[in-house]
Amino acid sequence: MSTPFYVSPQQAMADRAEYARKGIARGRSVVVLTYADGIVFVAENTSRALHKVSEIYDKIAFAAVGRYNEFENLRIGGVRYADLRGYSYDRADVTARGLANVYAQTLGTIFSSVGEKPYEVELIVAEVGRTAEDDQIYRLTPDGSVVDEKNSIVVGGNADSIGNYLGQRHRSGMSLAEALRLAVDSLARDPNGGTPRALTPEQLEVAVLDRGRFQQRKFKRILGGQLSRLLSGDESAAVDEADTPADGTGPAAPEA
Repeated sequence: MSTPFYVSPQQAMADRAEYARKGIARGRSVVVLTYADGIVFVAENTSRALHKVSEIYDKIAFAAVGRYNEFENLRIGGVRYADLRGYSYDRADVTARGLANVYAQTLGTIFSSVGEKPYEVELIVAEVGRTAEDDQIYRLTPDGSVVDEKNSIVVGGNADSIGNYLGQRHRSGMSLAEALRLAVDSLARDPNGGTPRALTPEQLEVAVLDRGRFQQRKFKRILGGQLSRLLSGDESAAVDEADTPADGTGPAAPEA
């Protein structure tokens, strides 16, 4: 009878983490930045059917890189969790922190399981608050670790290079147009120092959590002409007609 091949638990976990990391690195990056009125999500994504950035609940959004089928299953599970908790208790009880903990448990269980491969995904869960100080951004790795991030975060692709670039240039109080241009510039950079690429609006997926919206739902996608105007530096394009009350009084105060 042959002796079973032995691998130490430490080596097995290291191999699983390396496997997941390589899968995530093959994906195109997603950038999340805070700006004066909320949080902006920018992903390099030419598909109009398969989204990397999605709404979860009133003030909570989700972004991911890696295998689409895996992070889409997690997104659907997050929506169900949020709907059930909001219905059973109160809408205010649905928080990014609670959702991040649920994702951490799910990812950690899958990562530790011998019977299946780890998920090749990295997630961002963000919640916009009443003020910039109340904004929350969490990054979740394939092993279920949760990192509380501030100001800017990048996952997938050349995350280290892009993150360093953003860390040197991001500042608090940026307008939406400024934050969007910074995010696009960071995605277009050549990590080897070559000429930056030219990214068009058709190659980008952009969404925001806008604390100034009078609607209870703060998530909206930036598309078409509005995206083009913001990329060209038109600050007025940040305000959409759908974001203001019908009586024309301007954006209402954030809801409690």
